[in-house]
Amino acid sequence: MTQPTDFGTLSDAWRAAAMMESMVDEKRKAELERQLSTLQAELDELALTDADRAKTIAGFAELSAHEATRPSPHPELLELSVAGLRKSVQEFEETHPRLVDIVGALVSMLSNV
Repeated sequence: MTQPTDFGTLSDAWRAAAMMESMVDEKRKAELERQLSTLQAELDELALTDADRAKTIAGFAELSAHEATRPSPHPELLELSVAGLRKSVQEFEETHPRLVDIVGALVSMLSNV
């Protein structure tokens, strides 16, 4: 059986992004932190059976967070990265519905940063 992949760097990167001055709302920061922890757990679970797909989702998630929290976000790049993130979890609606839900919530939050 495949061992979970360490997505700690993703989590660390998002936590740093959450602390950016552009995200001054403490409630929003706390929600992002909660969602990131949930995403981390879901990716670890998925990695047990499909580490490659878990890495793909993590990559799109990290890219989306980066684009959303840049000092001057590029709307087209954010839209593309978020679309990739949505697409990367689409096939998991039945097998990992919680993963799809958390990604949907993150997409919504990042699109409104």
